[in-house]
Amino acid sequence: MADNKLTVGDLLSFPALQLSVKAGSAGLDRSVSWAHASELADPTPWLMGAEVIMTAGLAVPRTAAGQRAYLERLDDAGVSALALSAQLHMPPLHDAFFQAAEERGFPVLEVPLAVPFIAVAQEVAAAAQEDARHRLGAQLQVFGALRWLVAEDLDMPTLLRRLEALSGYDVYLCTPQGHPLLPGVPVPDRAVLPASIDAPPTVPGGFVLPVPAPGGPAGFLVAYERQGAQPAGLAVVQHIATVAALRLAMVRNERETLRREGAETLAELLQEVLDPEVARRRLARHAIEGDTVLLVVRHTTDEALLSCLQDQPHLLLTRGEDRYVLGAPELAAAIGGLPAVAAGISRPFRPGAALKVAQREALWAVGKAVESGRPVVHYGDDSTGRWLPDDPAALAALVEHVLGEVLRYDEAHDSRLLVSARTWMERDRRTETAAAALHIHPNTLAYRLRRFGALADRDLTSTEALAEVWLAIQAAGALGLTD
Repeated sequence: MADNKLTVGDLLSFPALQLSVKAGSAGLDRSVSWAHASELADPTPWLMGAEVIMTAGLAVPRTAAGQRAYLERLDDAGVSALALSAQLHMPPLHDAFFQAAEERGFPVLEVPLAVPFIAVAQEVAAAAQEDARHRLGAQLQVFGALRWLVAEDLDMPTLLRRLEALSGYDVYLCTPQGHPLLPGVPVPDRAVLPASIDAPPTVPGGFVLPVPAPGGPAGFLVAYERQGAQPAGLAVVQHIATVAALRLAMVRNERETLRREGAETLAELLQEVLDPEVARRRLARHAIEGDTVLLVVRHTTDEALLSCLQDQPHLLLTRGEDRYVLGAPELAAAIGGLPAVAAGISRPFRPGAALKVAQREALWAVGKAVESGRPVVHYGDDSTGRWLPDDPAALAALVEHVLGEVLRYDEAHDSRLLVSARTWMERDRRTETAAAALHIHPNTLAYRLRRFGALADRDLTSTEALAEVWLAIQAAGALGLTD
């Protein structure tokens, strides 16, 4: 037996067993780990792979379609060969049964009536003892991988290379959708992924196992036998899946810790309580360097943002319905792809700079995004906004001077004078069009505009007054004072 691995072909060479091949001789190099008698129509839920299944015929269906399905079921579960009694209860075997065995290279053996099944099982067990010692040694060494993970602080690709050398398998990891599960670890072909976590673990040439995580599997581990290696079996692959689950838990914990620290840093930056140099060091820890922008995002969730930004450095802070995101300008493209999102983005600035101006710009831009239905609006896209001062105090003074009485009236009477005037001006002072947008009668809008003009002490038929009111409305939007 080459490489100490027992094969189906080796069983044929044992004189005492007197086995013969009925079909599927192309699969005689399949490895054998055990031999067991079964009269179940479907023994696959209890198999681990690489077994020789022996049957007296009670399990074999009588129809051609049933026999083919029976054989295919065993082959899909990783069974090495099917050994049939020469007589006893064996039904007539159809051509479709043998054809399936030839197509799949699945050995079908015949056991003479004079040879008891226990004799086959004993021969396999005796021949497999050395292989069992190898498997046990591999299991113990894989357990040692937990020490490597902690003591040597190995990254997952390096750790997996060690485990592959010990186990005799090439290992792949992926999410249930076939995406990368851990950085640097290759993903398998999606076609091999099971439709259910309860599917048998054996696949041609290896195993597919779920990677456990709280709330359900985080993904799948696929292990294929390496060319020229001595595979250590399902138990070792299960241990590798456990190591992957532990590493994944560590990565997720690290990400959550960084996310919380990032939220605290962003909150302090918005409050302007951080020294610029301290702020730059903290941002560098999150890999935020070079041109930076602040985004205010609405109509989405933390989970959606974290998912679309998981591979890009950023800070995220939630305030009510607004999500503040700090990072590179390229974040806007990823966020803009979220469904129904509205996002405003500030002008770029250097890391560590005060965020008061950037916050005002992002709030102004997100307001425009909500109004226009566009997913992302950059500050300055609107020509009027370019002429507003950066100083929040100057903006507040302009709003108070022109709109102060209107704002206080709207707050006291729960009215919508400012929104009505803004909508009317945004639609080039077309009363009917603006009234339709506000879902009110044109006469109602005309009354609101007269009331607005009286409170603001501005004649809305005057070009000078219109310009002043329009700039004040833009300033109010930049300060977050409009709906």
